[in-house]
Amino acid sequence: MMISEVRTAVPEHWRDGVETRMLVSAENGATALCIFEQWVAPGAGAPTHRHPVEEVLTVRAGEAEIWLEDERVTLSAGQSVIVPADRNHGFRNSGSGTLHLHAVLASPVFEAVPDGATGVTRRWQAR
Repeated sequence: MMISEVRTAVPEHWRDGVETRMLVSAENGATALCIFEQWVAPGAGAPTHRHPVEEVLTVRAGEAEIWLEDERVTLSAGQSVIVPADRNHGFRNSGSGTLHLHAVLASPVFEAVPDGATGVTRRWQAR
């Protein structure tokens, strides 16, 4: 049994206004899931991108404008959205306070292709 010390995990700076804390991934022994949390400043977020696997985004606190292809919704604390594999999506903090998101990807390695990019971004691979 592998135990992850979430309380002591140090958030990493992903981009301006976005701090991310990995909870579960290939890096700490997962074989099927990647789970992480993000704290997002007002106006900041994730630009349009896609993953080769399904993702679930849950708002823990704050408010998020989330888009999936041409559809846009606003989620608040306690709401989730399922993002199908290979679909362009993104989000931004549309509220006035910090947005706290919980994300689950159906892969132990975080892989994303930003809109317009030809390369894949990978994080949290096995060491």
